[in-house]
Amino acid sequence: MVERYCTHHHLAIAILFLIAGHMYKTNWGIGHSLKDILEAHKGPFTGQGHKGLYEIFTTSWHAQLSLNLAMLGSLTIIVAHHMYSMPPYPYLATDYGTQLSLFTHHMWIGGFLIVGAAAHAAIFLVRDYDPTTRYNDLLDRVLRHRDAIISHLNWVCIFLGFHSFGLYIHNDTMSALGRPQDMFSDTAIQLQPIFAQWVQNTHALAPSLTAPGATTSTSLTWGGSELLAVGGKVAMLPIPLGTADFLVHHIHAFTIHVTVLILLKGVLFARSSRLIPDKANLGFRFPCDGPGRGGTCQVSAWDHVFLGLFWMYNAISVVIFHFSWKMQSDVWGTISDQGIVTHITGGNFAQSSITINGWLRDFLWAQASQVIQSYGSSLSAYGLFFLGAHFVWAFSLMFLFSGRGYWQELIESIVWAHNKLKVAPATQPRALSIIQGRAVGVTHYLLGGIATTWAFFLARIIAVG
Repeated sequence: MVERYCTHHHLAIAILFLIAGHMYKTNWGIGHSLKDILEAHKGPFTGQGHKGLYEIFTTSWHAQLSLNLAMLGSLTIIVAHHMYSMPPYPYLATDYGTQLSLFTHHMWIGGFLIVGAAAHAAIFLVRDYDPTTRYNDLLDRVLRHRDAIISHLNWVCIFLGFHSFGLYIHNDTMSALGRPQDMFSDTAIQLQPIFAQWVQNTHALAPSLTAPGATTSTSLTWGGSELLAVGGKVAMLPIPLGTADFLVHHIHAFTIHVTVLILLKGVLFARSSRLIPDKANLGFRFPCDGPGRGGTCQVSAWDHVFLGLFWMYNAISVVIFHFSWKMQSDVWGTISDQGIVTHITGGNFAQSSITINGWLRDFLWAQASQVIQSYGSSLSAYGLFFLGAHFVWAFSLMFLFSGRGYWQELIESIVWAHNKLKVAPATQPRALSIIQGRAVGVTHYLLGGIATTWAFFLARIIAVG
């Protein structure tokens, strides 16, 4: 019976896609013209609007790829959030290791795709954009307003950085001074996420209010009193939000905005800047603007992607740490015959995650015990990966914190020794270029960091989940 429904469902969706595939004009001249739609898209403050955009996307692979990466990256992150809040089948929701892996995987992939979108947008501007044919369309207007855009975004980043971390530093200080009554917490000075709670409540009550035809809300995570358990393990339940969530969500806002600042600056200043007006002639990646000009290193569009990758890593790390701890604290666990729920970390997120010290002590250190003590157990492979990935990560620092000249001098000493022994190679060895060194460095940094996190998460959740 199931097979019959699956087959019918696939046939039905195929027919729909055949029709939907002709919604926009392709080679067959039926459907809407994307060019007409884009060119009709004009606002009161946007000049020519999207005029000329169609030609950009049909002549530049980089522009096309950039748009697709940005949309696919955003969609991948949306998938990450739906896999736990609307799991397709209940057994998935009780397999905590798989749940954690799916979320982590889709967050990382989404982050990389979005950075890739910025990279290809910058390549498009450097290699494919012709400023002589574009005037007063939306892209031209954005480029002309880039100083206002970037300086405002910079101010937002400074504001978010000081205020989000400031709340944590305040809490750490009050905690150290023994003044819990002066901390921002659910039991002292409350900073409840009232808008998020309102959204949760609206969705939870939808069947009796805004969607009277619905039999149930779209997800148990919104709220209510229902809980879904399979074989004594919690699959889903309403996720409570409080002061701790308010604090960490502002860290998310901060890290995301800084990542966007770096990437957008790289895109908008890819062709020129006040410092280097002829940047377009130097290309997408260049180490510095020649030996005669000091202070012009790390300004290429490629360098912005390089720096953006570190902030993307930073942003996604906080997200997956938040998810891992929040779920262990407030969702995942067991349910007794009497209906009593016991969470993996006993609901400690609300009180522990409101200080930096709490994150270090009660999340990173406390939960790393499984991977650190895995030797001789069935989890020992994760312990080895944890060590090895740390090594890969540390190896990256040798490339990131080094000068090319240092290595060139060292190589020349080694070549001298080879000449002495008459085993010198015919080809003259050269140190990596500055950009090659950075590329090798950031690759190992990300690979090592992600693999370390993977080993840490899985050893922990397999042991306790």
